[in-house]
Amino acid sequence: MSTAWFYLILAGICEIGWAFGLKYSEGFSKPLISIVTVIVMILSFILLAQAMKTLPLGTAYAIWTGIGAAGTAILGMVFLNEPKDLMRILCLLMIVAGVVGLKFFAESN
Repeated sequence: MSTAWFYLILAGICEIGWAFGLKYSEGFSKPLISIVTVIVMILSFILLAQAMKTLPLGTAYAIWTGIGAAGTAILGMVFLNEPKDLMRILCLLMIVAGVVGLKFFAESN
């Protein structure tokens, strides 16, 4: 796996982190959590920008948002007792399949 893909995966993980930070900062009313959230946001954007130096824009952005969206939803189900109905899980599987497909087809070109 190239460095760009590694950066992109880390950027996606950071996106999950700052999404949770937004939830727990309670509208940026908790200073420490808010500061950590903003730092993780900036780190996510820096890592995404590094990945985009070599990866196609559409692929990198779609995978970044896919990791963030699916990861946040899954962790919300696990840790925040969010709904776990079949249709939600199927939709998440489609996001994951799309992310994997984008990675696979990006490397075949």
